[in-house]
Amino acid sequence: MGLLDLSAAFDCVDHELLLHRLRQNFGFSGAVLKWLTSFVTGRTHQVAFNGQLSPVQPVLYGVPQGSCLGPLLFVIYTAELSQVVARHQLTLHQYADDCQVYLNMSPRDALTGAERFERCLVDVDKWMRASRLRLNASKTNILWLGSRYIIDNVPVHEVKVVSSTIATVRGASYEDETRRS
Repeated sequence: MGLLDLSAAFDCVDHELLLHRLRQNFGFSGAVLKWLTSFVTGRTHQVAFNGQLSPVQPVLYGVPQGSCLGPLLFVIYTAELSQVVARHQLTLHQYADDCQVYLNMSPRDALTGAERFERCLVDVDKWMRASRLRLNASKTNILWLGSRYIIDNVPVHEVKVVSSTIATVRGASYEDETRRS
């Protein structure tokens, strides 16, 4: 399982790309599209520090955080990501900006599975760059899950994630968990 970390994900949403995806991929139009356009565009921000105000600046990227719509719009914005992952016969589980990519395999298939995972992450990174998102390889984790026997027999100890090599983490096995109970 790969636990992917996206850097400042909600702040990087491109308004034009989001609105295009709402129209093209989800069929939004008319009053609903106009309302969503007004929700994400035309925003400004200003910083107060030491009693001084900065100039007002337009907000060109990002979805409003702390809103109910922010995470939903982000999931819509990244919906194509599941297709990128599926092309590699892997599965994506996503909750807002928390993404997990996983596959089931036996220990004897770990080398080919890790290679598939690496190829998938190359494509994920390309898609994210085209969508103005950034995969943070230094905070991404690769985790093996299974019985103690399976975990001990996985021959892969590191996986290449874009430009970094990440040591795999061996998750707690079922046997470890029952012993703690």
